[in-house]
Amino acid sequence: MRKENSTNAINEQFLFQVCELNSAIAMISGRWKSQIVYSISKGNNRFHLLRSELINISEQVLGRQLKELETHAILVKREIPETVPAGIEYILTSKEADLVPILEKLCDWGKTYADGKEILLCSV
Repeated sequence: MRKENSTNAINEQFLFQVCELNSAIAMISGRWKSQIVYSISKGNNRFHLLRSELINISEQVLGRQLKELETHAILVKREIPETVPAGIEYILTSKEADLVPILEKLCDWGKTYADGKEILLCSV
């Protein structure tokens, strides 16, 4: 946990105040968040489906990233009724519906300027 009066916290707060882009990037930053959002938008809305799609992510990291996306109201966690054990699915909010086209554009930008680096799950 970072101290509120640390230089990093003060700088972050300043950047968020001067440009909303910094806040937006902070909400989706993280190695896996954009891939998780994109995967859920394509129908992989259960934990095990995400794990099978994103094979290199650990369960702990996937759980943490999902929780952070939920905290930012990009997705909501919903219990699936009448399942034993209780099933959970992740539903993308309207924030995410606006985000997917932006991620697709960023993916196109990355394909153009990735300097020959391999693009894996970035398909639109």
